[in-house]
Amino acid sequence: MSRQIRKSGIHTIDWHLPALSSSGSAHHLSTELFVLTYGALVSDLCKEYSNDEEINHRLETMGYNIGVRLIEDFLACSCVEKCQSYQETADVIAKVAFKMYLGVTPSVTSSSPAGDEFSLLLDSNPLEDFIEELPEGHSSLLYSNLLCGILRGALQKVRLAAHVELIQNGGKGEKKTEIRLSFLGKLEENLPKSED
Repeated sequence: MSRQIRKSGIHTIDWHLPALSSSGSAHHLSTELFVLTYGALVSDLCKEYSNDEEINHRLETMGYNIGVRLIEDFLACSCVEKCQSYQETADVIAKVAFKMYLGVTPSVTSSSPAGDEFSLLLDSNPLEDFIEELPEGHSSLLYSNLLCGILRGALQKVRLAAHVELIQNGGKGEKKTEIRLSFLGKLEENLPKSED
């Protein structure tokens, strides 16, 4: 019985990425604390679930729930204006949002002639700073899948439908982390609800 409570409780944690503070050292400490806490969360999920698909889904869902809340903080703190194109949206995500919350700036490459697909390439992924290798038996784990959920949730909250996928997971011994953003169009006025 207590195991069931623990399982359900861990997935309802209200996570928030650290906001940029006026003190650079406070921001660094907040980001580092978030990264360490995230590593512990992934470790707990790996102990509770043997199926990597389930873990990946849970990480993405948690990220989505963070994203629908985090966008309000981002819009209030960044003072960015409404983006006029998908390219501009991808640039703001990379140059403002990632810098603000994780202290890194991924490069943006377009991967479609229509201008609706982009890759965010992180040379250094802060979520992977403290991991040496993925837990044994979890070769399909998408360690940074939380970021995909955050982006999907935030974009949906500003009425942009997007498919967000982790293409390269730097934690698997790959040099870069690549997140693919595929914009699917604008959504109607209905605001998204949290996912469970």
